[in-house]
Amino acid sequence: MNKVEEFEDLRPLLFSIAYRILGSVGEAEDAVQETWLRYDRSTSRVESAKAFLSATVTRVSIDVLRSARVRREEYVGPWFPEPLLDDPYQDPARAAELADSVSMAALLLLERLSPLERSVFVLREVFDFGFDEVAAAVGRSEAACRQLLVRARRHMRDGRPRYEVDRQGRQELATRFFDALKDGDVGGLRNLLSADVQLVGDGGGKAPQFARAVTGAENVARLLAAVFPLLARVDVTFEPCEINGQPGAVFRDRDGRVLHIMALDVPDGRIRTIRTVINPDKLGHLGPVADAWAVDREVKRARGRL
Repeated sequence: MNKVEEFEDLRPLLFSIAYRILGSVGEAEDAVQETWLRYDRSTSRVESAKAFLSATVTRVSIDVLRSARVRREEYVGPWFPEPLLDDPYQDPARAAELADSVSMAALLLLERLSPLERSVFVLREVFDFGFDEVAAAVGRSEAACRQLLVRARRHMRDGRPRYEVDRQGRQELATRFFDALKDGDVGGLRNLLSADVQLVGDGGGKAPQFARAVTGAENVARLLAAVFPLLARVDVTFEPCEINGQPGAVFRDRDGRVLHIMALDVPDGRIRTIRTVINPDKLGHLGPVADAWAVDREVKRARGRL
């Protein structure tokens, strides 16, 4: 197997590592491309392509994350990861860990960790790398990596949601939710929400969004039941699908362009958090992006005609 074949065989793993460290599809793809360039330029003998490439993409991602954290501190409003529809790396033996680790809730918890803690946690806990491989990837001793992992686990354990094992049950709940949303059914929506549910959006100051999080089952149900019929009046549609391994939907304008995504956290048989991403900078990898401001103006005109 030549270099190109080795790299392409490992590309899904490399992207999945980078995405979990960075929370950005575009930055993860750039990190993978930089990894290829370094591998292609390397003249030294590589005993294990997987070890070399995994270590390289981790180091590149750490460097990118350190600069990205500064930008995220200045971000307008809540910052959410770029939505991921399909994780290219599949491992049946670790399917639960992979799905859990890519959820928006888990990625937001990872944001609390330092770049080194985050990288060690991803390599060890998600992808089950040995401590010798983790140490080589992050440039620290095995003992130091064990300490980094202890701290990372402590941070993650306190806030990490545990999702239902019954994926079918979770999907059925999501189907009922989107049916109720389409019908503007306040009661149907309310019955599927946790009492302390939150609805929160990421527009990054570049698209219309809620001024603050909406909390409580009654408030969220009434808002959703009021807003979606208005969106439907201006021909906005949605397609239920998995977003970051959890139930969600992609919303599109009348021309089929991506308006926003909605992701549901369903950890305990009820929807606990509803997150929307409408920042156009985070949607381009899903296809052509709608003009959210134009849709907002149409919605306001539709509301005025009622």
